[in-house]
Amino acid sequence: MTMQSLPDSLHFGSLNEPLWIEFDRRIGHYSMKSNHYHLAYELFYLLSGERNYFIKDSVYRVYPGDLMLVESNVVHKTSELSRPNHERVVVHYSPSFFDGFAPEDKRLLQLPFTGGHPHVRLNLQERMHIEALFGSMLHELYERPHGYLLHIRNMAVELLLFTARLMMKRNDQPCDELSPIQEKVTAIVRHINTHFGEPLHLDELAKQFFISKSHLSRVFKEVTGFGFSEFVNIARIREAERLLRETDLGITQISETCGFENFSHFGKMFKKLSGVSPRAYRQAMKPSGRN
Repeated sequence: MTMQSLPDSLHFGSLNEPLWIEFDRRIGHYSMKSNHYHLAYELFYLLSGERNYFIKDSVYRVYPGDLMLVESNVVHKTSELSRPNHERVVVHYSPSFFDGFAPEDKRLLQLPFTGGHPHVRLNLQERMHIEALFGSMLHELYERPHGYLLHIRNMAVELLLFTARLMMKRNDQPCDELSPIQEKVTAIVRHINTHFGEPLHLDELAKQFFISKSHLSRVFKEVTGFGFSEFVNIARIREAERLLRETDLGITQISETCGFENFSHFGKMFKKLSGVSPRAYRQAMKPSGRN
C-alpha cells in the first residue's frame, strides 16, 4: 500500500490526547480560517504543493520535503501560495506525551521544537527516510492491525529522534532570506508580541515603522495570514490564557494586564478564541486557582 493509495483524510486522536495525527490531501485553494495556537508541539511535513507558513513572528515558504516545527503555545498559520492542491501530515505532541522519558531523552525529543530553527529543508535521502516513517505510521492507522497503537507511538518517537539527530548534525540555518517588507512585518509582529499590554493602533504603528496605514494593513495580512486587529487580540488572549493557568491574578486584572480597556470586550474575545469563558478556562486548566 503506497501513500497515494491512502484515503484523502486520516485523523488519529485529538488535541486533548498525548498524540494527534492528521493526514490530508486537499484539492483546490485552502488557507486556515481559524486562529491557531495550542499547548501541543507540532510537526508539519509537506508531501506536495506549496504553502506559506507563519510562525510566531516570521514567515516561511514551504515546499515538498520541508518540515515545520512549532513550539508549544506559539501562534502559527498556513496559507496558500500561487498553486492550489497540497498534501501534508501533521503530528501534534502534547506535553504529557513526553512523561516517563528520562530527562536527557525528553530534552533530545523536544529539541526539534526548542532548537530555534522551525524550518528544516530535507535532501532526497532524508525525504525518503522520513516519508517511510510517515508511511508506516499512516498505513498502521488505516489498517489498524493488532498493536497498531504501539506502532504509531513508536513511529512518533522515531520521527522526533530522526529530526533531532538531523538538526544536531546539520546545525540548520534559515532556508530563505526575508524580503524587505517581510522584515518590516516581522519587526511589527515582534513589537506586538512584546507590547500587547499597551494600546496598539494600526495608524500609530504605521507611523512608527514608516509605512502607510493602508499598505501595512494589506501586507500584514499577506505575510502573516492574520488581520492586524485579529493578531493583536490573539497575542493578548494567549497571554491571558497563560496568566489564568499559571497565576492567581483576578480575571479583571488579567484583562487590564493584557491590554484590554473594556472587560466586556475581553470576555467576548476570550470566548471567541478559546471557546470558553475566562472563568471556565481557569477551572478546567487550574482547578485550584482563585477565580
